[in-house]
Amino acid sequence: MKQGIHPAYGPVVFRDKAAGFAFLTRSTLTGDATIEWEDGNSYPVVDVEISSKSHPFYTGTARVLDTAGRVERFERRYGRREVG
Repeated sequence: MKQGIHPAYGPVVFRDKAAGFAFLTRSTLTGDATIEWEDGNSYPVVDVEISSKSHPFYTGTARVLDTAGRVERFERRYGRREVG
């Protein structure tokens, strides 16, 4: 691997303030602030707007879009297209 062209890769804490959730992983991102982690060490922290604890898909609060109803409403409004 070429030396000097890759960004620094190290431990970073990603924090979702809305859900009160944080996790430690490795990344090339760095934050300006630091946070003391459970192991007593201080790591850079990156605040994110959404994580697996607050995303509707992962929390089970996702809404299912009624596509059949939308298609029927479109056909009522604009007529059905003739094929053939």
